[in-house]
Amino acid sequence: MSINENHEAEVGEQSSDTQPSELQTLREERDSLYDRLLRKQAEFENYKKRVERERSEFVQLASAELMKELLNALDSFDLAIRNAKTDETTLKGFELIYKQLLDTMSRFGLKAIDAKGQPFDPNFHQAVSTTETIDAPENTVLEEMRKGYLLNGRLLRPAMVSVAAKDHH
Repeated sequence: MSINENHEAEVGEQSSDTQPSELQTLREERDSLYDRLLRKQAEFENYKKRVERERSEFVQLASAELMKELLNALDSFDLAIRNAKTDETTLKGFELIYKQLLDTMSRFGLKAIDAKGQPFDPNFHQAVSTTETIDAPENTVLEEMRKGYLLNGRLLRPAMVSVAAKDHH
């Protein structure tokens, strides 16, 4: 036997002795890396979902702020229409602009709260006065001073209302 053959035989014997444990180590390392990969993928998916949810919430919050500002213009139109003492054409023009503005805001999730004649609900109504009457049941909204609105099903602004109280006379 030559020196080379001797060395190869020794290496062959060593490698056959260490090969199963080395193979096991490599398998464990592979499994560990695969597990880490799966965890990182799951973390990334969760991150994408969280970012999308936060973006959506930001857009809704920004929409709510815009809607609150536009409600002032809507209130002014509503007041102008109710108190208009001008010619019929001007009044029709105001009503048309009011309807157009309200329709546009409705497409973005704005919905008026129907208050008049409804039972008082502190979740949607803000009582600014009470009126003693026998013409309506107690705690019924008699008059709406300012409309209330929901934006995408959430309260944007409560309706300012006058509520019926028992007539003590």
